[in-house]
Amino acid sequence: MKKVIAIITVLGLFAFGMSNVAAQAPKDSAAAAATEAVDSAAAPAAEAAAEAVAEEAPAEDAGIHKVLKQKFIEGGAGFMALVAFCLIFGLALAIERIIYLSLASVDTKQLVADVEKAINEGGVEKAKEVCRNTRGPVASIFYQGLSRYDEGIDVVEKTVTSYGGVQAGLLEKNLSWIGLFIALAPMLGFMGTVIGMIQAFDKIQQVGDISATVVAGGIKVALLTTVTGLIVAVILQLFYNFILSKIESITNDMEDASISLLDVVVKYNKEQKA
Repeated sequence: MKKVIAIITVLGLFAFGMSNVAAQAPKDSAAAAATEAVDSAAAPAAEAAAEAVAEEAPAEDAGIHKVLKQKFIEGGAGFMALVAFCLIFGLALAIERIIYLSLASVDTKQLVADVEKAINEGGVEKAKEVCRNTRGPVASIFYQGLSRYDEGIDVVEKTVTSYGGVQAGLLEKNLSWIGLFIALAPMLGFMGTVIGMIQAFDKIQQVGDISATVVAGGIKVALLTTVTGLIVAVILQLFYNFILSKIESITNDMEDASISLLDVVVKYNKEQKA
């Protein structure tokens, strides 16, 4: 009897253990399924977040361009376009002058030495050949002066002086247009300011109440056009002053070299007469 009871007890414990295992298995599978479901749901969300970050990065990189475009539109396309044209044409003329002046700058001391050497070795014709092969206004002045050598020293001096004025005028070409754009840009900006304030007062009159929301648009237009015009004027003024300094330097070299050329011609003339 005791053996039968023991066997029944063992069988009961075994059956109870199997039922627990069988019951635990579905729970584990359900937990695994739930985990997989969460992972599968989280994966698209993570991918979407990564794509959003990837899209925001270029947007931040192009932020300055978008901001400038937005401010340009908010300032009023009409007046902002006029100010932009002043900047574009002013910079084009300034760059052209800088290139021209850079090509016009030569070593005048070396040119004077070459001309003196040539005139002593081969006469005036060889000196004129040196001037023809040298770029710049100084060489042109030398060539014109040497071309009048047969007419006398006084004629050479007058020719050098007269042609020096011509070359100085060529150096200052288009500077008046740059000055016009420098003056015009802030004037257009101030005109936009006046128009923006008029728009603000018109809105106040229409609404019948003074509030920041009503006048903000007009005041914003006024400030944007003003600051844009001032920025353009400052940029062009910097280029203008740089060009003036280059012209002054070249002009001084021209005057100094012209005096040196006259000395060389006078010395050569005395040697020829002797």
